[in-house]
Amino acid sequence: MESKYQLIVTIINKGRSEEIIKASRAAGAEGGTVVYGRGIGIHERQMFLGIPIEPEKELVLTVIPRQLTEKVLTAIVEAGDLNKPGSGIAFVVDVPQVAGIAHLGHSK
Repeated sequence: MESKYQLIVTIINKGRSEEIIKASRAAGAEGGTVVYGRGIGIHERQMFLGIPIEPEKELVLTVIPRQLTEKVLTAIVEAGDLNKPGSGIAFVVDVPQVAGIAHLGHSK
C-alpha cells in the first residue's frame, strides 16, 4: 500500500530556511519545521585565522500529502538553488504513519 504522506528533508546553509519554507508554502505545503545542525562533510571544513569553523546548517522538515510532493520539491529546489554545487540537498522519504496532522487527512 502506498503511503499517503511524504517528508521532504531539505538541508541548507544557516539563514536559508525562511526562503525554503516560503517557497514550499506557495507550492501547497502548510509549513515546516526547522532544525539546526552542523555539516561534517569533506567539503564542509573551513578555517578562520587557523581555527576550524564548524559550518552551521538548517534542516527543513516538511510533511505533505503525496500528491503535492513533486510540486513542493520543485519549488524548494528552485528557491534554494539546489542544482548548484554546495547549495544544499533535498530528499523525499515515505511516511507510512503520521499523527498530529489530522487536518491534512481532508486532502484526498
